[in-house]
Amino acid sequence: MELLPPNPPLSDGIVSLRPWTLDDVPAITAACDDVEIARWIHQLPSPYRESDAREYVLSTEVAWHDRLGAFFAVVDCSSGGVVGSIAVHVLDRELGSLEVGYWTAAPARGRGLTTRALRVLSAWALREAGAERVQLRADVRNTASLRVAEKAGFTREGILRASGFNTREGRRIDYAVFSLLPGDGK
Repeated sequence: MELLPPNPPLSDGIVSLRPWTLDDVPAITAACDDVEIARWIHQLPSPYRESDAREYVLSTEVAWHDRLGAFFAVVDCSSGGVVGSIAVHVLDRELGSLEVGYWTAAPARGRGLTTRALRVLSAWALREAGAERVQLRADVRNTASLRVAEKAGFTREGILRASGFNTREGRRIDYAVFSLLPGDGK
C-alpha cells in the first residue's frame, strides 16, 4: 500500500482533493472554529486558532512523508475555495486497511460535496494506493456523516458501543462502522 500525493490532484470535476498547504491556514481556522465541527470532532481545540491550523498542516506533511496517512483539502472546482477536509489513516499496512475521516465547512454543507470527496478518495485508495479496506466511524448521533457514508456507497457493518468519549458533552460515544471494499459497487 503506497500513500503518495497524487499528481495531478484527485478530482471528479466538481471537487478536487489536494494536499494541505500553509496557504490554507485561514480556511482551516475559520472552518474548525465552527461549533458544529467541534461537536463531532471532539479532539479539536476550541476555540480553534491559526496556530492550531498551522500545526495541523505541518503534521499532515509528516504523515505524508512517513506514509501513515493521506490528508486532503476538499476544493470546490467552480470557486477554487476550500470547502472541507478528508483524510485516510493507515490502520494496518499489512492488511491494507485504512480509516477515513472528513469535515465540511459550514457554507458548503448540504451540497453533496463531501459525498463526492469520499467517493473520489475511496476510489483512489482502493485502486491506486492499494488499500483492501477503507472504513469509517461516525458518531451514531451525527446524521450528516452517516448519510455521507451511505450515499458514497459504504456498507454499514454495525455499532461499536461506548467506544469513545466526548469530553465536551461528557458522554460515551457509540460509533457506526462502515466499510468499502475493492469489489463493492460493481
